[in-house]
Amino acid sequence: MQEDESSQPIPIVRLNHAVLYVRELDRAVAFYEKAFGLQEFAREGGRMAFLRAAGSTNHHDLGLLEVGSNAQQPPPGSTGLYHLAWEVPTIEDLAHAASLLAELGALTGRSDHGATKSLYGRDPDGNEFEVMWMVPRDEWGEFDHRATVAPLDLERELARFGRTDETD
Repeated sequence: MQEDESSQPIPIVRLNHAVLYVRELDRAVAFYEKAFGLQEFAREGGRMAFLRAAGSTNHHDLGLLEVGSNAQQPPPGSTGLYHLAWEVPTIEDLAHAASLLAELGALTGRSDHGATKSLYGRDPDGNEFEVMWMVPRDEWGEFDHRATVAPLDLERELARFGRTDETD
């Protein structure tokens, strides 16, 4: 008997892009350009900007839609987006992100999730994001299905996973 196609999940490959509501488009574009190196390549109707990461094959990775300076931010605990997660390729990149986000006044937290090392921040409109580095799979150890949340000791992780002169 053939299984009903409607019972099959949608075969997604990955998240292609996200779109955020922002109060002031120019301010939000400037933040994402400075913090993440995203490049604005198009605007639509003066209220929407499209940004792309260097080397991305997506049409856009982030869309920003201006809703005006009077827009209210949903209170914590209400439904909607909790955060976006941006992955960086090296632990050194995560350390750089910590410095840059602190400089921008956007860094709000750090967590060690075992398989990932994460920083948390907020953009000028209060949208939360995560910048995370994935530990090499062979370093994960025994897989635990519990969600690990511990304080991140970034200096210790740099010493453990960072590049050394011997490997360069």
